[in-house]
Amino acid sequence: MQFFKSKQQTYIIAELSANHNQDINVAIQLVEEAAKAGANAIKLQTYTADTITLDCKTDLFKIKGTELWDNLYLYDLYKKAFTPWEWHKQLFDKAHELGMDAFSSPFDVTAVDFLESLNVPCYKIASCEITDHILIKKIAQTGKPVIISSGMASAGELEEAINVLKTNGTKDICMLKCTAEYPAKPEDANLLTIKNMIDTFNVIGGLSDHTLGIEVPIASVCLGASVIEKHFTLSRQSGSPDDAFSLEPHEFKQMVDSIRIVEKTIGKVTYGGVKGEQEMKKFRRSLFFVKDMKKGDIIDETCVKSIRPGYGLHTKYYSSIIGKKVNCDISFGTPTSFSNILFE
Repeated sequence: MQFFKSKQQTYIIAELSANHNQDINVAIQLVEEAAKAGANAIKLQTYTADTITLDCKTDLFKIKGTELWDNLYLYDLYKKAFTPWEWHKQLFDKAHELGMDAFSSPFDVTAVDFLESLNVPCYKIASCEITDHILIKKIAQTGKPVIISSGMASAGELEEAINVLKTNGTKDICMLKCTAEYPAKPEDANLLTIKNMIDTFNVIGGLSDHTLGIEVPIASVCLGASVIEKHFTLSRQSGSPDDAFSLEPHEFKQMVDSIRIVEKTIGKVTYGGVKGEQEMKKFRRSLFFVKDMKKGDIIDETCVKSIRPGYGLHTKYYSSIIGKKVNCDISFGTPTSFSNILFE
């Protein structure tokens, strides 16, 4: 898992999807804005309407029961949403120029061949393609790292997909917890699944998020997500099919900045305080003399008290010094010490 483990921070992907509205200038601006917002990578989707479905106007090919695309035919949606293949190199080159990785989700074997010609660093398997073992095998045979979204897949379906990947050459796998609703409800995120996926499938864990805000991806980092994918748009009013569940540039930047802070808070298991806390130890309670005493006086409950600051003996010695004598004159406000108490 060297590709994902080599990343020093959470690997944050801006999914451009259909948010270019078939305008290459908008697509280029999306790449530029993703870089400004702090994305580590941009991702495209590589298909055409003809490689993903049929131009068939029967009810079998009509979308039903979705909030965004209800009653659209699959072919018509994908004809509007696809990213022209001739744009890929230009967009990838722009991303590289701006210091980002660039790759894609292929949706059929011809798309894999095309992306190989562009030497992509890794592949993404979309939620609905988890059961396409023909495509998964083709991707695996490239030997490149693979990100796979869990979507609505069962544990058994995910295990089958992982087996196809591993038996055909994939060694580096990241699995993203994904709720394939558009938009998804935060209460359906079930982020505890991330740790379970890591343990169950021996993969790097992450999140592909379709909720409307930034809270879910931020929280996922605390629960083991090393890779975050989020849809990215210039404006949710742009008219793109995916606008409704995409982040605008200022929101994406806020998410990235927040994740970078959260990464620092996770740290490591530690006890005993960090360097910046050491000065605070002086404000702990300790045992002080609270009256003037003469050499040989016996210490009783009226002579010592547990107070701040922490320069006296630990409070655990309280019972041990009661009844003992002081071996020198003591002034009010003197910290107790083994050196000023007579132990016979």
